[in-house]
Amino acid sequence: MLASGRRDREIRSVNGKLHLFLRGLLGTLALLVLAAPAPARADAAFTQFIASLWPEAQAAGVSRETFERETRGLEPDYKLPDLALPGRPATGAGKQAEFVQVPADYVREATIERLAAEGRRLMQKYQPVLAQIERQFGVPGPVVLAIWGRETDFGRYTEPHDALRVMATQAYAGRRKAQYRTEFILALKILDEGVVPRKAFRASWAGATGLTQFLPSDYFAHGVSLEGNAHPDIWRSVPDALASAAKQLADKGWQPGLRWAYEVRAPANADCTLGVPEVQRPIGDWVRAGFQPIGVRLSAAELAQPASLLQPEGIYGPSFLTTKNYFVIKEYNFSDLYVLFVGHLSDRMTNPQPFATPWAASTQLRTSSVEAMQKHLARLGLYGDKIDGKAGMLTRAAVGAYQKSAGLKVDCWPSEGVLQSMGAAR
Repeated sequence: MLASGRRDREIRSVNGKLHLFLRGLLGTLALLVLAAPAPARADAAFTQFIASLWPEAQAAGVSRETFERETRGLEPDYKLPDLALPGRPATGAGKQAEFVQVPADYVREATIERLAAEGRRLMQKYQPVLAQIERQFGVPGPVVLAIWGRETDFGRYTEPHDALRVMATQAYAGRRKAQYRTEFILALKILDEGVVPRKAFRASWAGATGLTQFLPSDYFAHGVSLEGNAHPDIWRSVPDALASAAKQLADKGWQPGLRWAYEVRAPANADCTLGVPEVQRPIGDWVRAGFQPIGVRLSAAELAQPASLLQPEGIYGPSFLTTKNYFVIKEYNFSDLYVLFVGHLSDRMTNPQPFATPWAASTQLRTSSVEAMQKHLARLGLYGDKIDGKAGMLTRAAVGAYQKSAGLKVDCWPSEGVLQSMGAAR
C-alpha cells in the first residue's frame, strides 16, 4: 500500500509538471500568434473594379477564360509612381532620366560610343531586314536601331514590372485612369491572343513593353510582323520590333530622306527665346542669320526645309536646327534629350564624330523648383503649357522672356539665380 501511494503521488507530480509545461507552451504560442503580422488583406475595392471591366474586355474580344485566369489574384502595386490615392500622399510622376538629368549625363559620350559600336554590328547582322524596313516605311535602319538601343539596350534590359499589374494599378489609382483603363483591356487582349506569355509580358512603371517599348494601344495601332507571324511579336522578334517602331514613326509623319536635325554654331547675339517649335524658318534663313551648320554642306533642297532652333542648355552647349522628323521622334518619347540621344546615336552608327560643341557643366534644378518657376511664369503670362516640373523647350523660352523683363542675363536656362530672382519679385 505504501509503495502504491508513493507511485500515485509521483504520477500526480509528473502530470502536474506536464500540465504546467503545456500551459506555458500554449501561452508562448499565443503570444507568437499575436505578435505575427496579420496576413495582407485583399483590396476589395480594387478586385471589384477589375471585375467590373469584364463587359469592356468582352467587347474587345477577350475570352472569359483569359479574363478569369489573368485577373485571378491580381493585386495593385501602390509603389508605382504617378498615382493619386485617397488619403495618401501623391506618389508623383516617375523620375525619368530624360527629365531629371542634364544633357551631359543623359547623352553620355561613353554610352553613345558603346551603343554605336553595337549598332554597327547589328546593322550588318540585320542588313536585309533593315533594308526591307526602309523600303516599306521610309525610316533608315540606324534610326530604328537607335530606338531599340535607347529603350532596352538592344534587348539586354528587362523591364521590372508585370505589365498587366501596371495597367490595372494605373487604371484604378493613376492620374490618367481613362487612358490606362483602355491599356488594361488591350493588355488582356494581347494575352488572349497568345502573342507573349504572362511571365515575359514585362513593362516599365508607365506600361511600355517590348524591345522597342510600346503601350498596348501602340501595339495594336502600329504593330507589324515582318516575319509573317499571326500577330506582331515585339518581345522576342527583332524584325517585328524594329518594323513596328518604323511603322509608328511613319504613321506619325516621318519624311523619308530628311535628317532629324543639324548641329549648328549659333551667333553670339542669338536670341534663345526663339527656340520653340512654333518659330519655324527655312534652314537657309537661319544660315543667313549666322547659324552655321557644322560638318556638312547643305543642298538647295535642305536649305529650303523648315526648321526650329533647339538649344537644350540655353545659350550653353550645342545648338541644333530641328526638322519635322525631330518632332516625329519626339512623339515616340516627349523629351528633347530622348530625341537628341536617338538622333545622335543613329548618326554615330555611320559617322564617328561626337557633337562639335561640348555640353556645359550645368546643373539641373529639382522638379519641384522647376514647377514653382513654371507657376510664376504662368502668373506673368509668359508660360501657358503644363505645370510639370520639366524644363522643356517652352519652359526654357519662357525663362528667357522673364530674364529679358527682369534685366537679367538672357541664357534661357532655369537656374537657381533665376529662381531666386522670382522669389524676390514675389
